[in-house]
Amino acid sequence: MKKLIAAGTFLTSLCVSSAAFAADCKTDVKKDDLTDEQIVALYDCIKSELREGYASQGGALTSEYTGWKAAATQPAAPGVHGKRFLMTFVNDTGFDEYVKFSEERGPMPVGTVIAKESFNLSKKGQVRKGPLFFMTKAAAGGESDKYGNWVYAAFSAKGKPMKIKQSFCHDCHSAYEDQDALGYPVEDYRVSSN
Repeated sequence: MKKLIAAGTFLTSLCVSSAAFAADCKTDVKKDDLTDEQIVALYDCIKSELREGYASQGGALTSEYTGWKAAATQPAAPGVHGKRFLMTFVNDTGFDEYVKFSEERGPMPVGTVIAKESFNLSKKGQVRKGPLFFMTKAAAGGESDKYGNWVYAAFSAKGKPMKIKQSFCHDCHSAYEDQDALGYPVEDYRVSSN
């Protein structure tokens, strides 16, 4: 009951409209102390503006990924990708394989695209929009062979392509070599494959 009351108080202080601007999305709770409900409330507060920004430059991927299936039930707690909160989506080509979350699966199908929305909190508790990250599984026989046949991309919160080095992204992802270089959402938030 205390958790629900705390979440309600938090939501009230958020101006809980999903159309709220990032300037209205804030908390006085420290990042590491946020409950699941509070993380979801922050995400709901910024989600529309985040997606609008990503799609603003008219890129196909930055506009289409919202129609894909979510591979997580909520944004994951901060970790990799600059300790940002991440929400993961996967296109139809790879979704069923991805949500097996297994080392025994083998390589993902060519044409799989994974998108990760991101946001963070400032020291003052203000929600900050982060980049949109993509991984695309390519066919063998090209430049991406060096990176496990993955092509990495990122777009700013304003939808502009960011300059990234494939090697930089893959250096981290190669730690998950047994999972085809995939770092999955936190286990408690994974969508069931059933």
